[in-house]
Amino acid sequence: MAEVFPIGRYGSGSNPPGAAATPGDEMPFVRRSLDGKIDALFATSANDACEELPSDHPEVVAFMGAPAAGAEFSVLDADFIRVLEDVIDALIDKGVLRVTDLPHEAQRKLSARKGLRRRLNGALNLLPGQDVI
Repeated sequence: MAEVFPIGRYGSGSNPPGAAATPGDEMPFVRRSLDGKIDALFATSANDACEELPSDHPEVVAFMGAPAAGAEFSVLDADFIRVLEDVIDALIDKGVLRVTDLPHEAQRKLSARKGLRRRLNGALNLLPGQDVI
């Protein structure tokens, strides 16, 4: 019987201890549950696991518990947007750029983000003013 690779036990493309690694040996055989979801990965074909998928297939990656490929970019994009807002604010503060120099859509989006941040900061400001306890 083929060895079952439990969730997260072997990373994408890696072999179990003692198994020979060969080039292109990165296509696990999958066993699916009744609802069609992957419930086990095998190094070799088995009676209930004859479907072969690439190790970078989204279902295999999700089964192994790795983050989706775009998830890391989403976090970086959010951070980068904040950096761009800060650069725009610095340019405006120094008089290098005027808000009206920006396209109308950019002005609208920048204003909406600033308004939302102000509201969120106000909601989290439990100690208004400079009072010291």
